[in-house]
Order: sequence, then C-alpha cells, then structure tokens
Amino acid sequence: MKLTDEQKAVVSRWIGEGATLADVQRRLKDEHGLGLTYMDVRFLVDDLHLQLKDQPKQSEAADRLAAAKQEGESERHGGGTPTGGVRVSMDAVTRASALASGKVTFSDGETADWMLDQTGRLGLNPTNPGYRPGESDIMAFQQELQRVAQGFA
Repeated sequence: MKLTDEQKAVVSRWIGEGATLADVQRRLKDEHGLGLTYMDVRFLVDDLHLQLKDQPKQSEAADRLAAAKQEGESERHGGGTPTGGVRVSMDAVTRASALASGKVTFSDGETADWMLDQTGRLGLNPTNPGYRPGESDIMAFQQELQRVAQGFA
C-alpha cells in the first residue's frame, strides 16, 4: 500500500512524538482509513528511517518473533530436543490481528494453535475444547517459543 507524502509526514510526526507501531497502525486506520498490518507499519517506519522511542520489552519480543518469521522458516525445532518434549512451530502466514502465530504440540501429544497479539498477550486455542496443558508443559511451551523466536534451532 502506497502512502502519500503527506501521510508519510504525519507518520514521521507521530513517531517523533513517541508513538508506538501499534499507535501508528491504529491512527492510520482511524484517521486515514488505511488498514495496514503491524509488519507493514514496521516496514514503513524502517523505510522512512525513523527511530522509535523507548520501545517496551514486549515490542522487542514481538520484533524478534517477526524477524524469525521473516527468515522464511515456517518451523524451527531441530538441533536438539525441544524443551520438555514440547514442539513449537510458526505459521508461514500470520493469522489476522496477530504479530505471530503457530502451533504447539505438548508432551502428551495434544495440540493447540497459539498467537501473540499486538499488545504482547499470548493466547492458546487447544484442538480439543477444554484441554488444559499442565504447568510444566506451559513453562516448556514458553521457553520453546522464546527459543524459536530468537532463531536458536
């Protein structure tokens, strides 16, 4: 999607005022009717050579997830046994309204879809309704997701 020079100037001003990527995405939609994805906004900011101010740690994690996905690998869990027998993969195409998404297989063989939303919240949607993984599997899932997102395969 192409932005006009005026819209680019507005985005530059917002970033200069301390707006986050999510703020820019929301304001472009609300004020200009432009429905850009989070990654589109990220690329736009990079293309305009703008520097974000004091990003929260959740944004850094989201950027790592996005970078891992951008490397073109839809799954990353080779090179050793995944933590606690839990396997995590990233979707080649991220689900709508998510920064990153994928699938997880827990140590008992149960599976779930996962997603990281734009506020940094992690959600699970088990294949079998009502399934709740054990605490050790949840911890292993979080560790494996972090490993996958950081590109350690």
